[in-house]
Amino acid sequence: MKITLRVLLIGAVILLTYMCFRSIMGSIEFEAERKSREAAIQARLIDIRKAQIEYKNVYGTHAANFEELSKFLKETKLPFILKEGELTDEQLEKGMKEKEAIKLGLIKRDTLWVVAKDTLFGEHYNADSLAIVPVPSINARFTMDTATLVSSSGYTVKVFESGVKYDTYLEGLNRQLIVNLKDVAKKLEKYDGLRVGSVTEINNNAGNWE
Repeated sequence: MKITLRVLLIGAVILLTYMCFRSIMGSIEFEAERKSREAAIQARLIDIRKAQIEYKNVYGTHAANFEELSKFLKETKLPFILKEGELTDEQLEKGMKEKEAIKLGLIKRDTLWVVAKDTLFGEHYNADSLAIVPVPSINARFTMDTATLVSSSGYTVKVFESGVKYDTYLEGLNRQLIVNLKDVAKKLEKYDGLRVGSVTEINNNAGNWE
């Protein structure tokens, strides 16, 4: 009887140890995959912000959706300054300005008009991929929204928001750990996912991870 009890006790200890080990390893694996996915998503959100800022520079407001933003990147041309030569330290010390150096033919500045996509990201960038959440195992798009807010000083400010939630980009991973992340976000009154910009506060288009 004592031997049987010992065997059962040893078995229970081994099982408990294994379960604790799997729990710890599961958390480590979850965090590793989460960070990998979030790094790619953050890079894409930064691209979205860059495109939206340039869109606003041209049109005075943000693109309402990704179709407009993609069309802007593929069709609208932006000025690109081609520089040849720079002012030397000696010229700068003498107070020479760039305009003066151009007139004297010491340096050259030519303005070229280049498609926005090429200017901002390079000619091989796929503008249509901007809306796609860059996680191979899921099929999802970022959300996009715009608004006009009033600052504390009374100025109206055009804002946008683009993001993706935990439930979407962490799909396929440990469900309980995703629920835990959402619970923390809810308690802190934070966005439960990754987001750039905001339509509820003026935050200078910041990412919520920055």
